[in-house]
Amino acid sequence: MSASQTSLIDLQIMWHRLIAVVEEQAQVLLRTAFSPIVRECGDLSAGVFDLKGRMLAQAVTGTPGHVNSMAESVKHFIAHFPIASMKPGDAYITNDPWMGTGHLNDFVVTTPCFKDGQPVALFSCTSHLMDIGGIGFGPDGTDVFMEGLYIPMLKLIDQGVVNETLMAMIRANTRLPVDTEGDTYSLAACNDVGCQRLVEMMTEFDIASLDELGDYVCDRSREAVLAEIAKLPKGTWRNEMVVDGYDAPVTLKAALTISDNGVHVDFDGTSPASKFGINVPLSYTTAYTVFGLGCVVASAIPNNAGSLSPLTVSAPSGAILNAPKPAPVASRHVIGQMLPDVVFGCLRQIIPERVPAEGTSCLWNLNVRGQTRSGAGGNYGFSMAVTSNGGTGARFDKDGLSATAYPSGVRGTPVEIAETQTPLIFWRKELRPDSGGPGRTRGGLGQIIEVGSGVDAPFDILAAFDRIDHPPRGRDGGHNGEAGYVGLKSGKKLRGKGFQTVPPDDRLVVLTPGGAGIGDPRERATELVRSDVEAGLVSADNAAKVYGQAR
Repeated sequence: MSASQTSLIDLQIMWHRLIAVVEEQAQVLLRTAFSPIVRECGDLSAGVFDLKGRMLAQAVTGTPGHVNSMAESVKHFIAHFPIASMKPGDAYITNDPWMGTGHLNDFVVTTPCFKDGQPVALFSCTSHLMDIGGIGFGPDGTDVFMEGLYIPMLKLIDQGVVNETLMAMIRANTRLPVDTEGDTYSLAACNDVGCQRLVEMMTEFDIASLDELGDYVCDRSREAVLAEIAKLPKGTWRNEMVVDGYDAPVTLKAALTISDNGVHVDFDGTSPASKFGINVPLSYTTAYTVFGLGCVVASAIPNNAGSLSPLTVSAPSGAILNAPKPAPVASRHVIGQMLPDVVFGCLRQIIPERVPAEGTSCLWNLNVRGQTRSGAGGNYGFSMAVTSNGGTGARFDKDGLSATAYPSGVRGTPVEIAETQTPLIFWRKELRPDSGGPGRTRGGLGQIIEVGSGVDAPFDILAAFDRIDHPPRGRDGGHNGEAGYVGLKSGKKLRGKGFQTVPPDDRLVVLTPGGAGIGDPRERATELVRSDVEAGLVSADNAAKVYGQAR
């Protein structure tokens, strides 16, 4: 059909088909990935872009940090490899933190899609690879070059022919060569499936390009977001939050301005960059900031270039939220995933009924590695990120969620998978009673995790935890969530960040934080308190103490 004949109904149907196409793309990546953090936990992103580099649709499966930073990375690919130079069978790759998704462990692969010999779109995807060399997946590096293999914008596949030199370099710079190579191919494979499904859709609807559909998707989405923003008062609101940092606390300061043109968040006044790997490239700062905004301001509108365009972010160069190369950034998620909470602190001043209290926010991943058996030699050992989560903050009219990854959205690694992939034994993994901050609505619970070596050998923990010294804050009379804790069963307290060793005759004990509460705990209904006690969420003694006057 010609562009002038395309009906609004057809455009809407094609829009939904695009979302289905990229979800199949994501599922292919999920099902073919080698790394457990991808195939079990969904630490990935997938999307389709028009030839201008606009993201038209993203997969539901995936994380906002990957999706919203990948949304900008495709423009960098086009700048390095102009559309006119692309050929069928090509695929491009990078893990540049400042042109990709924020750290070296994320590979981004972009593939041009052709129909009848002409380029019509680009598919892009990201996944987290567990080990890409360097000192390992932890925050101890003091520049990005210590953190692993750095891949600039390169051609991974040239008209169907794999760049074997690049693949040899990748294999040679990882402790997990089979997994890392397999994950790289899974990224390319899922883009190929996306291309096939898009061409099928375009053939079915008899369209030769995505120009009209792309304009429709972006224009409608932008209009819808601006309509939601128009319902909000105009002005500027400020908030700041202090988190643990590496060797000193970090202040995250935001000024949120609502105008007729959109919402802008300025992080001027935020702490300077750290010398350790908790720094955040601006792309990742933007990704989680606009995700927080979208959750509150425009939660029902699909995520694409149009819906993202009214939401803008700035941070001073050299700040921890806009760290320039070659700053270390391996654990950028620890700070970056706090940003929705920072934004919520601004929005609660005007629409408190739509904003939760502070939660754990950053993932409490157990980044572990070691040898597979006592006295092992001549092998690479094991390396794994066991994804774990704390509690989310209470919502205005509902309790927070327990052991739930917000804002990242990744699932927790099943114990069975972790024990199959490593020689570790998980002696405990259960909800942490009393960790959710009491309130009229209660914060979600954290977890108690106890891990030991199953062989006569120590293992390493590359700690990257937060909310230990600065727990999630309650609001409107609600209590704080319980702080996190990392230590050994023998009683020694470990640092929240940095490389440490767990002896073979001891166990690692991790208590993930609880979410904060909203409102005076005495306003919680008696029947809810009784239900909390019966469910083991709150101990009877603690309930009597903080909910004693519930009515």
